[in-house]
Amino acid sequence: MHSGIVRKSACEGDMEQTVMSDAYICPMHRDVRQANPGKCPHCGMSLLPEGTRFAMLRHMMSNPTHMIIMAALMVGVMAAAMMMMR
Repeated sequence: MHSGIVRKSACEGDMEQTVMSDAYICPMHRDVRQANPGKCPHCGMSLLPEGTRFAMLRHMMSNPTHMIIMAALMVGVMAAAMMMMR
């Protein structure tokens, strides 16, 4: 059963809705759902609370500085890979 929690965003002043759940899922296998934390029977990864799948991406998108740093890192990695291919 999902219970919705509404919280006020401090930086933007608008209302966001966050859905909290009691289910735990495997990040690699969408069909694995359990009521309690544990390990995935297919790959052995730790199960995460539902709704945390894209938490890091949402965090990175929340601040323009994070986006600039990520873009610079991606360009650096791509440049290094291209130099190694020569």
